[in-house]
Amino acid sequence: MIRGKNILLLMDSHLEGNFSTEEATVVFDLASRCLQYEPRERPNTKDLVATLAPLQNKSDVPSYVMLGIPKHEEGPPTPQHPLSPMGDACSRMDLTAIHQILVMTHYKDDEGTNELSFQEWTQQMRDMLEARKRGDVAFRDKDFKTSIECYSQFIDVGTMVSPTVYARRSLCHLLCDQPDAALRDAMQAQCVYPDWSTAFYMQAVALAKLDMHKDAADMLNEAAALEEKKQRGGKGS
Repeated sequence: MIRGKNILLLMDSHLEGNFSTEEATVVFDLASRCLQYEPRERPNTKDLVATLAPLQNKSDVPSYVMLGIPKHEEGPPTPQHPLSPMGDACSRMDLTAIHQILVMTHYKDDEGTNELSFQEWTQQMRDMLEARKRGDVAFRDKDFKTSIECYSQFIDVGTMVSPTVYARRSLCHLLCDQPDAALRDAMQAQCVYPDWSTAFYMQAVALAKLDMHKDAADMLNEAAALEEKKQRGGKGS
């Protein structure tokens, strides 16, 4: 559909054609960029806002007004579950405390996330684990840019997938003021280990850094619920 450049077919049918072709083309091109295979070729959040903001020609209208839903006053979100030290650090966006916890946790949560053949171990593991080791040393020493480079080498090989590496690189991105990249890594950690509370906690911090505070609070509660489930003996982080 994109290659055919059928803008009318791709646009939301609820608009019933009430949009300018010029503006639709801008949105169309932006969506195409978002679907690029290589992550580095996709626009980040700031690019999205910069492209879409000039197209807004009406004053802001809250979604509940547009949908005709009565507004209910809500206080600030509060955690629905007791927070662990990791949860507390994430709720306060204390990156230093998160760093200390990830250093202490090391790779104990990676157990069972990899199944490699003997051939894969013998051919690629040595170089890959060496890259991870350099990343770990840099992470411990708070050299976060070097950590990103080394962890990226480990990830790019693709033989072994580590949720902890994604979580550590996510924190490195946060400490380097790169919340978009941090959110992507935290989401990748969740893909590798769907019930891992740390992945949800890191997403919460990244979302808060992106000023998406409601989403951050929801993610924080979900992480705390996973930790509580683990403490009750279920499958958790």
